[in-house]
Amino acid sequence: MRTFLSTISYSLIDMGRTTVFFMLTSMVVLVFLFIVALSTTEGFAAHPFLYTYTLTVIVFQLSRIAAALLYKRSYDAAVTSMPYYGEYEPTVSFVIPCKNEEGAIRNTVEKCFAAQYPSYKLEVIVINDGSTDRTIDILRELKQERFPGLTIVDWKENKGKRHGMAEGFRRAKGDIVIQLDSDGYIDPKSLRAFVQPFRNRSIGAVCAHTDPANRDANWLTKMQAAYYFLAFRILKAAESTFLTVFCCCGCASAYRKDIVLPILDEWLLETFLGKPISWDDDRALTNAILRLGYNTIYADTVQAFTIVPVKIMMFLKQQIRWKKGWLTGSLAASKFIWKQRPFVAYSYFFPHVLFTLLTPFVTLRLLVLHPIMHESTPFLYIFGFLVYAALVVLYYVQVAGAHMAFRYWPYVFVWSALSIILLSFVFLYAALTIQDRKWGTR
Repeated sequence: MRTFLSTISYSLIDMGRTTVFFMLTSMVVLVFLFIVALSTTEGFAAHPFLYTYTLTVIVFQLSRIAAALLYKRSYDAAVTSMPYYGEYEPTVSFVIPCKNEEGAIRNTVEKCFAAQYPSYKLEVIVINDGSTDRTIDILRELKQERFPGLTIVDWKENKGKRHGMAEGFRRAKGDIVIQLDSDGYIDPKSLRAFVQPFRNRSIGAVCAHTDPANRDANWLTKMQAAYYFLAFRILKAAESTFLTVFCCCGCASAYRKDIVLPILDEWLLETFLGKPISWDDDRALTNAILRLGYNTIYADTVQAFTIVPVKIMMFLKQQIRWKKGWLTGSLAASKFIWKQRPFVAYSYFFPHVLFTLLTPFVTLRLLVLHPIMHESTPFLYIFGFLVYAALVVLYYVQVAGAHMAFRYWPYVFVWSALSIILLSFVFLYAALTIQDRKWGTR
């Protein structure tokens, strides 16, 4: 607790004028919203749930931005200020499970071998999980013509990503295992920054910052570019401030191998409602590490890329899988997080779970049933939503700066609207079809 308070104190001292302005603006907006709510006593008395829910959600969401503002100081305290002797240069194993990735696997493998790191401390393992296209042919060409050190595991039948990841962990010779999606890669200059947090023995996993590689394909990918930036620079940064990132993403995350190996079988055989889980591999593995008492952090200095859906149906299928994973992962985390990290559990985790579960029903009531039954529009809810989106954009512009994601800030409004109107119901559909364990986008 003393370390946490020191982190906050130093962070407040280090904040620039823009950050202070953002915090003051947020406080003014909150005061204004409360005044509006209290001044319309008739409206509040008639719809107390509407007012209470709207204001509570805004306060909670702003608290996440406030936590994200403290991220840098927390990261420095956990990583860069750690005493150490000599250069930290552990052995590293890239593990890449793949199926039918003939269009992307070559680039992924090439980027791994291009990493600015001693080649004798680096290995790349690719698990071909029953591909029916030219993936295995491309891998063999790469091994024969360019990268003789490439390790290829060729499965004739598909076993699933989790099994591929487990096989990679078992074969890995490196102290640090970096799990990559088959269509993703990290900037070759980022590898050293990726492993540095592991100088701190309390850190069990590190999540890289990921942006869409195909961000300019159409409006959908541009919107996802905005979302990815916010998801990492607000949500994961906020969680990382408390050294508790709840999901080190499958796009690009690094793990301490000696922590994972003893729990590998338990993670691999995880079930929900009596059936094996085919998705949720990254969140489940992060849960296992947190349950052991290790910290998990986000590293904004590590740049990774991934391919995002370019068609709305593929995007929705991906979202259904992700929301199923969030549901099963959150239920698993709720069993231990309240004991191990009570402050994070009660100030962030459980409120987040509650609001996520309530959102589909609140949206249905406020945007559909309320206008029909009362012949009026819930202006406070809509106004609160727009105010929060505007504050997020303000934060986005401030943090993005020269980052490639800067020009996508208008799409924050698009993502926000889509999240409230459509994706909240996608979550409801995901919950209702939770027993369907298909991957969904294959």
